[in-house]
Amino acid sequence: MLPRLRQLTRSAGSLHAGQGMISGVIALTLASLCFLGVLAFHFPQYLTTPELRQNYDVAIIRQLLFVSLVIAGGLSLFNIVMQRASWLSAAAFALVLSSALLGGHKVPVGDVADGTPYIGLDWFILDLLGSALIFIFIEKLFALRKEQPIFRPEWQTDLQHFAVSHMLIGFVLLATNLLVHRFFGWAASDGLRGWVATLPFWGSLLLLLLVSDLTQYWLHRAYHQVPWLWRLHAVHHSVKHMDWLAGSRQHLLEILITRTLVFAPMFLLGFSKDVIDAYILIVGFQAVFNHANVSVRLGPLRYLIVTPNFHHWHHSQDQEALDRNYAAHFAFIDHLFGTAVHSANPWPKHYGVLGDYVPKGFWRQLKFPFVWQGEQSSRAAE
Repeated sequence: MLPRLRQLTRSAGSLHAGQGMISGVIALTLASLCFLGVLAFHFPQYLTTPELRQNYDVAIIRQLLFVSLVIAGGLSLFNIVMQRASWLSAAAFALVLSSALLGGHKVPVGDVADGTPYIGLDWFILDLLGSALIFIFIEKLFALRKEQPIFRPEWQTDLQHFAVSHMLIGFVLLATNLLVHRFFGWAASDGLRGWVATLPFWGSLLLLLLVSDLTQYWLHRAYHQVPWLWRLHAVHHSVKHMDWLAGSRQHLLEILITRTLVFAPMFLLGFSKDVIDAYILIVGFQAVFNHANVSVRLGPLRYLIVTPNFHHWHHSQDQEALDRNYAAHFAFIDHLFGTAVHSANPWPKHYGVLGDYVPKGFWRQLKFPFVWQGEQSSRAAE
């Protein structure tokens, strides 16, 4: 069983219907997330995110866990009885049984101590489950490249990036907060914050989106034009197949730099919690959607806001698209500064870094900026 599971997790390509593989993978995925969820219930002070813990209803999480266990158990048992990919379903059922023996959805949770070191296991589980359900469905409805399977090449690397960035959310939040206060605390102005506080909700939200996108635009240009920053950003551009998971491929140091510099204007302008929460929802959706394998251009709106079409061009290897389309939210910023792609082709042909010099695999990509001896430019392979 273990060799076949190892082979499955290292493979890529389409799953064929009628063999029990699709239902088996669904069962194994749900069972794995359920097992991790039970562990999070047992050790909430170490495996859950305090900020997230305060905002979800534990009763609803318990119901979600129970339903997921039932689905995973039902699918795996059906496949075992019907002798369809029994090895895969047996592994899923073993995880379901282990979760149940550990208490399942009924694990008691008392008061959780604050201030303990933690990893964001709950954030990883909920975001992976929610993103997969939403965006895989959207990709199947509006697929740009219909031949591209869900498990396309290098999906394992991007899932590792996704997992690590979510698990280390506590460290990133702490480091970002410390850096912003250390380097930008002196610039805070009560007068400016007072003016922002008088704005209506939608006005404040639009201002936050605009200010953060202007910050990201110039930072993004720097990632492409400053050699040592490109070493970090090249990891993100090494993706050759765009889908909902592709945007997760980012070097940890780039995540820290970007979040610090984008959070700085939020701190200086003093936006309310409600506005910041709405901003995070918009940013989270756009970041995933604009990398997704979807054929969405939105007509004339694509000149105003960033769409999947707009951002796909940013990841293109086509000469006309190199070092262009930097904005994250508002496409008009690139048109304003003369960095927008103007192509007769509706979509790019190829993605990735010119020269394909970024190594494959999470750990190699983590080391890459510090060991690479090649040209230090986003156009190095022209």
